[in-house]
Amino acid sequence: MEKTGKIAVIGDSESATAFLAIGATVYKVDDEYAAADTLREISKTDEYAVILVTENYAAKMDALMQKLKAQPYPAVLSIPGSTGSNGFGMAGVKKDVEKAVGVDILFNN
Repeated sequence: MEKTGKIAVIGDSESATAFLAIGATVYKVDDEYAAADTLREISKTDEYAVILVTENYAAKMDALMQKLKAQPYPAVLSIPGSTGSNGFGMAGVKKDVEKAVGVDILFNN
């Protein structure tokens, strides 16, 4: 199947709805269990190039997020929710950059 450039967003209703404006497919979930089930299901398809998960859910399913991040496709990223960032997403970016280049070039810690 040909890979597409579609974006999916998994999050609470308030956070995810905003992404309808850019044409993303939105999966509104009520808890981290539903978020994990949805992420597992849609990551098995070739429908999405990028899957965004709000930080409040991503932080509670870190093992699943890391497993999916180890695969080249789709890109699975965490984003701040409607209540703001809890730091999980930036910590993940920092970790990924350190892994890629071998040193902390973002925060110099």
